[in-house]
Amino acid sequence: MSEFSATVAVLGPIPYDRITTHRGDVIEKYGCVLYTVAALASLMNGKGRICPIVHVRRKDEEAIRRELSQFPNVDLTGVRATTGRGDVVELEYIDQNKRIERQTGFMSQIVPEDVEFALDADAFVCVPITDYQVSESTLAHIKAHSSAAILLDAHGPTNTLTKGGTRHHRLWIDRDSWLPHIDILKMNLEEAGCSWFPSPLSPTGITTGAPLRMAELPAFANHCLHRGVKCVCVTLDEHGCAVYYLDAAGRLCEEFVDRLQVDHVIDTTGCGDSFAAGMGFGYLRHQDFVRAAQYGNAMGAQRCSGTDLSVYLSLAQTEQQLAEAYGQLEYAV
Repeated sequence: MSEFSATVAVLGPIPYDRITTHRGDVIEKYGCVLYTVAALASLMNGKGRICPIVHVRRKDEEAIRRELSQFPNVDLTGVRATTGRGDVVELEYIDQNKRIERQTGFMSQIVPEDVEFALDADAFVCVPITDYQVSESTLAHIKAHSSAAILLDAHGPTNTLTKGGTRHHRLWIDRDSWLPHIDILKMNLEEAGCSWFPSPLSPTGITTGAPLRMAELPAFANHCLHRGVKCVCVTLDEHGCAVYYLDAAGRLCEEFVDRLQVDHVIDTTGCGDSFAAGMGFGYLRHQDFVRAAQYGNAMGAQRCSGTDLSVYLSLAQTEQQLAEAYGQLEYAV
């Protein structure tokens, strides 16, 4: 089974990134939604339709449209420069996974009117990097007017900006009002730590903002799953990811998905965006959360093996990679 057709909308920024890698190399390029779209395009083999929904600077619009146009199944309707505002981000990696972030340009928020043309999509993959970019009201509008699966990367609502543009984690205090509008919630341990604050938060009543401990993940996931979310996926860097969902009897299921080995990590920028693409695609293809996470692992691993968009493998190659790592694939009927 080598072909799969679907319509997938991708919400978030396409920032102009200036990246200093952990090796000291400096790279300037566009990112975020561009990675998600490129990963989806490789998996979809030119079939179906991919709809990036993003606000960009006028000075970047032509270059971004040119980047996206290399993929034949991308619909550019949602790429808008009408406000003239887009993201500009500086990333300095301390090691392979930790980085200092500063944002100097700010895209306009994606609002319900922006997504109207794509409400017939099979999935919405939302990869915001800052809390203002994809709002709760936009997700609520999609949920009310579309039957699409909604995947949200919690990097957005758990990150904010200081006055000087430095990016910092923030507590996702209004989390519970978002959860009914999300089908798949994807995050890392740091973002989970910003999203789980049972009372008392600590002996002093103040959260530390530390990464969530593995022992606390089931309670956090169970909370989300009983408020509308169908799957919580927490990425664990070199340890793969943890997947949580409820079985038919309403019992919490916890499964760990091993990572795919990468011999030489070149650039981890966009790994989360690529993981989101793989997970969204994998869920549509198999209707199985664990299989979906395996696709996420594959696309994240492919992303960090190089610096450009040519790192993504075709669907046939990716599924061969998955079969070798995880066993024979089964497909939803």
